[in-house]
Amino acid sequence: MSTTTLEKTQAGPIPAALPRRRTRGRGERGPLGAALLHGGLVVASLIALAPVAWLFYLSLGPDKEDYLHPGEIAGRLTFSNYSFVLQHTAFFDWFKSTMIVALGTTVIGVFVAATTGYAVSRMRFPGYKPLMWVLLLTQAFPIAILIVPMYEIFSELGLVDTYWSLIVINCTTAVPYSAWLLKGYFDTIPFEIDEAGRVDGLTPFGTFFRLILPLARPGLAVAAFYNFITAIGEVAFATTFMLDDSKYTFAVGLQTFVSEHDAQWNYMAATAVLIAIPVTVFFYLVQKNLVTGLTAGGTKG
Repeated sequence: MSTTTLEKTQAGPIPAALPRRRTRGRGERGPLGAALLHGGLVVASLIALAPVAWLFYLSLGPDKEDYLHPGEIAGRLTFSNYSFVLQHTAFFDWFKSTMIVALGTTVIGVFVAATTGYAVSRMRFPGYKPLMWVLLLTQAFPIAILIVPMYEIFSELGLVDTYWSLIVINCTTAVPYSAWLLKGYFDTIPFEIDEAGRVDGLTPFGTFFRLILPLARPGLAVAAFYNFITAIGEVAFATTFMLDDSKYTFAVGLQTFVSEHDAQWNYMAATAVLIAIPVTVFFYLVQKNLVTGLTAGGTKG
């Protein structure tokens, strides 16, 4: 018997290779972790949607006091509140005024915030750092102490009871935050892009509009959404500066359903649901860029 035969006999059959245990990648969750995460998201979604669903449910009640006994609404659901709001109130005037103010605030506010944020991010001029803190300082003054002096200023300028007054005031509220947001987003865009624009012969404005703004679209979407929501939800200045009923915004129009001794909650609920429609549409238009803009703006200070 040869040496080779002996070696094969003693070694025996070659065992099959054991299956390799799969190692979990970095950041990968196990089944329990994934279940807990999705369960938490479901609960959070239900909590967020519950007030909206409850408001819509109350808007289907035919009586103004149905909110006191909501269990009785299920047996007499009706859309008569929506018909009344659309046919017997100045809803469409409120809608027109709100869209003028909201879109005007969005366009002007985002433009001012973008140019301010870009200038502070890219240029070094005397006082560029204090400028951003001054913008934040303007937010420290409560609205109550600003109404009277601003009313006098706009009265001298002939802007009381005009859309421009609300647009300017809303911009003073929305621009500081938007400028900080966009400044942080512009910081994440490489300086080499600006240098490439100058090499190609672009002016600073050309570089800003043709190269930087397209890259900053997610940040602009967040700023636009914030400006839009700020303009729609503002109440104090809209109540003070708008004297003509046909120029009321949604926020002021809702107050017409409340008097000293009475409150028509069913009409208020129906109007609130209708108000949410343009906000939802605007959110749908910019939602693709919202998450990116919210996260990228804070990666660099």
